[in-house]
Amino acid sequence: MKRVVVTGIGAITPIGNNIKAYLEGLQNGVSGANLITHFDATNFKTQFACEVKGLDAEQFIDRREVRRMDLFSIYGAISADEAVTDAGLDPERLDLDRVGVIWGSGIGGLKSLEAEIEAFITGNGIPRYNPFMIPKMIVDIVAGQISIKYGFRGANFATVSACASSSHSIAVAADYIRLGRQDVVVTGGSEAAVIKAGVGGFNAMKALSTRNDDYKTASRPFDLDRDGFVLGEGAGALILEELEHAQKRGARIYAELVGSGATADAHHITAPHPEGLGASNVMKIALNEAGLNPEDIDYINVHGTSTPLGDIAEVKAIQQVFGSHAYQLNISSTKSMTGHLLGAAGAIEAIAGILSIVHGFVPPTINHFTDDPGLDSRLNLTFNEAQERKVRAVLSNTFGFGGHNSSLIFKELE
Repeated sequence: MKRVVVTGIGAITPIGNNIKAYLEGLQNGVSGANLITHFDATNFKTQFACEVKGLDAEQFIDRREVRRMDLFSIYGAISADEAVTDAGLDPERLDLDRVGVIWGSGIGGLKSLEAEIEAFITGNGIPRYNPFMIPKMIVDIVAGQISIKYGFRGANFATVSACASSSHSIAVAADYIRLGRQDVVVTGGSEAAVIKAGVGGFNAMKALSTRNDDYKTASRPFDLDRDGFVLGEGAGALILEELEHAQKRGARIYAELVGSGATADAHHITAPHPEGLGASNVMKIALNEAGLNPEDIDYINVHGTSTPLGDIAEVKAIQQVFGSHAYQLNISSTKSMTGHLLGAAGAIEAIAGILSIVHGFVPPTINHFTDDPGLDSRLNLTFNEAQERKVRAVLSNTFGFGGHNSSLIFKELE
């Protein structure tokens, strides 16, 4: 099997619109939550979210193209461009038939679909639909747009598995390289669901925090008073590359992707398995594929959404898999800062793990005020402040509605 390394990264997040800014946000424990500006949320139970801030898309994409793209595509295209540039990929020096794009999103262009439905209703039912409606909303369009821009003619498709979507895209991209089908794959995910239908839908499920009076601290993974997740948006992109291919072109290597796993809870459409069965199984599979023991992992970037059931179930799974080593690990949820980016969560959290390896620190779980007696107090959940640590290997978990589970393991290149 070929070895897979990360040679480029890019990010658009609620705490930074590029990798440098994202890194600073993670190191400083910044909250990305604020009152919603994308629409008037006055009548909604939740009036805040973790939105991307201060991004001028026309600095990166031609104005005419911006009008033809949903926001989730814009985020994806910009993050991918940063990653391609970061990796030093030159299309003229690549076998373009062996460069793929595999992208993830849980929802895709819901904003564009919502806008067209509203226009139809307010237009007395006259069907005057935008000719770009379908290309703007379909989940696979980002992969297509990236390939068109750079001429990448390899494998090109999307993965859709709710909040595990971009983790699955990264895992599948790695497999294409391991099997020798591709030399390079642009992968990751994007989401832009901070819209009326997104907030209203999650409100109806009672999934979102409603802490409108203290929104900056509303995302509280593992805190006794957590009351739901905070919706986020953005994108993360990774350049995965076959090791020898990267070395031959003199690429900088951030880390090696050594293992991945995918399982199902087979339990409930939205609730996690109460004992964390699917979560424990997926971590075991990833460790086995990586050829690592539990003691080899230094940091787990958990799914950690700040929901009453999910946080408990994931901790149970970690203790089942890691045993006594669970107390030697750093564990943290970067969703406390970024909010929950749904289908893009896996990508930006994988990048957070990679940055922890490169820069020797563990991002914090911010907004912790009250210990939950249902959680083992001996665990190091990295509360409130980043911690310096030599991180040799990091495991990143993402779990999605429908019981979809994914784990990724990155480690220092040896």
